[in-house]
Amino acid sequence: MMSANNTLYITTPIYYVNDVPHIGHAYTTVAADVLARYWRLHGREVFFLTGLDEHGQKVQQAAAKAGIDPQAHCDKLAPQFRHLWTRLNISNDAFIRTTDVQHIKVVQRYLQELFEKQLIYKADYSGWYCTFDERFWTEKDVENGLCPDCKRTVEKLSEHNYFFKMGQYQDRLIEHIKKHDRFIRPESRRNEVLGFLTTQKLGDLSISRPKTRLSWGIELPFDTDYVTYVWFDALVNYVSALEYLPRETPVGHRFWPANVHLVGKDILTTHAVYWSTMLMALNLPLPETIFAHGWWTVDGEKMSKSRGNVVDPYKMIDEFGVDAFRYFLLREVPFGQDGDFSLTGMITRINSDLANGLGNLLSRTLTLIERTQGGVIPAPGPTGPAEQELEQATITLLREILPRHLEQLEFNRALEGIWHVVQLANQYVDKTAPWTLAKSERDAAQLKTVLYTMAEILRCLSIATYAVMPKSAQTICAQLGLADDYVQSLEIGTIQWGDLLPGTAIRKGPSLFPRIDSKTQGAKPVTDSSVPSQPTATVPTPTPAAPVVPQVTIDEFMKVQLRTAKILSAERVPKSEKLIKLQVSLGDEQRQIVAGIGKKYEPDVLVGKTIVIVANLKPAKLMGIESQGMVLAAGDTDVRGLLTIQEEVDPGTKVK
Repeated sequence: MMSANNTLYITTPIYYVNDVPHIGHAYTTVAADVLARYWRLHGREVFFLTGLDEHGQKVQQAAAKAGIDPQAHCDKLAPQFRHLWTRLNISNDAFIRTTDVQHIKVVQRYLQELFEKQLIYKADYSGWYCTFDERFWTEKDVENGLCPDCKRTVEKLSEHNYFFKMGQYQDRLIEHIKKHDRFIRPESRRNEVLGFLTTQKLGDLSISRPKTRLSWGIELPFDTDYVTYVWFDALVNYVSALEYLPRETPVGHRFWPANVHLVGKDILTTHAVYWSTMLMALNLPLPETIFAHGWWTVDGEKMSKSRGNVVDPYKMIDEFGVDAFRYFLLREVPFGQDGDFSLTGMITRINSDLANGLGNLLSRTLTLIERTQGGVIPAPGPTGPAEQELEQATITLLREILPRHLEQLEFNRALEGIWHVVQLANQYVDKTAPWTLAKSERDAAQLKTVLYTMAEILRCLSIATYAVMPKSAQTICAQLGLADDYVQSLEIGTIQWGDLLPGTAIRKGPSLFPRIDSKTQGAKPVTDSSVPSQPTATVPTPTPAAPVVPQVTIDEFMKVQLRTAKILSAERVPKSEKLIKLQVSLGDEQRQIVAGIGKKYEPDVLVGKTIVIVANLKPAKLMGIESQGMVLAAGDTDVRGLLTIQEEVDPGTKVK
């Protein structure tokens, strides 16, 4: 994800101005912000664009219902998104509105260009129209008079319209997708688009609406009785913004093509097919990557206003803090897959990872420096294997693990790598017991080594976490006595172990991540950890008596479907020493499986293994986490080994 001229262009979709901002909007925009911040730390010149789609029938109808002009309606609603991005600490370089005069001029210029190339023609059209999706459907698409996408009632329309000759680019688009394996991601979405394009004929695209039906839109430059289709208008924003929104001169020639368009999976077709063929027709390069992420459910149910379960980002920020919310969004599920939001899950993440992990490490370190060193970071004494191991793990994190995963948009894997170092650091504190070293003058040099090592790890962790949790990273720096903008002034490639200057006066402040009392559903913080920390007690799971296993017939056994699966990611389930949550690939699908193998294996060693699972087991919840299958392992009471495949076998292969 790197341009030859050292630039990087990242976009989110432009969101419907009518929408109430929800977790889906926050998810896409936070992910884009993380990429932007990360690449700026690598010295790239980043242009990060987001904004609003303000034309179309839904906007016109909402304005009419409110009794105001559509432009006034948009002006009234636009600040709700701008304000949310401020609350979420989004570092976008520009915010586009499709009602901008300059954007309208670019759209009309491209329409005129396509018309003069005879790539736009006028024809009669009859079809089923969905007002909500603002698109036509064919007879075979519609079932029981409902839109196949949103399930709302459609209406039959017959009218003259202008069409873009999209169909003539079908073969060229297929060839491009096959040649560029990073063009559509993740791979499952790439396969979906290819499947669509290779199994049916791509029709031409209606790109106009008569003003008699819709007047709120961009007027066609070659026929003033029509406005352009809202998607033609909206998609052009990615190139029009580069002409007029940068602070200096237009930068389109340097930043286009975009490095990554981040979109939800519901609008992948419009981007991968409509937008790609439009660019081909305009002789413009296609974006490097279109990445379609999954949807969020809430406690296992689809979000909807009627259910009253739409997650309000403002409320999450108010109750849990902006960085805790950002962390949860990107830590909980692999980017690209669907995720489930629950207050319980979020509180668990805050308490186990943030409060007991990073927050506790900061609190312990600063408290000990304050108590034993007069609030000044000491010069380290001689180091040993324990310190060298931590130094190596920290530098590996910054130079190898973060680049490897963030450049692939594997946010959860990058965060797993960071929290591995957090865990190592807390274990180091427990093993060295600096509160005990402080009791003896003979151990003074070792105490200084331990405290300096702890502080230096925190400095490096502030850099590692900055892209995801910028406010907290700056807080860590400030409490270590560094400048508030310390991280922004760095480039990750220049980081060296030992750059923290001894003699720096710390500025210990409030707890970074107060623990949350789950009984109050996030409303009440609990007092921060003391020094030394006390290990969290776990309730041992009783081992059931081995049942008598009855014999089964071959017909009964054949009902069990065994398949190979490749482990994509692995992480421990909070508050369980046995359970590990796995994300596995079965070739044509990905699944989440919770396995009781945590006493035998560390998560890191599992990634990449090809294992055997029961694929047709009914999903069940373990500690509130859904498991979609069962891992096969050997052992009586304890797991002694996983059933793995040594040879190269494709994920999803049947086991006989």
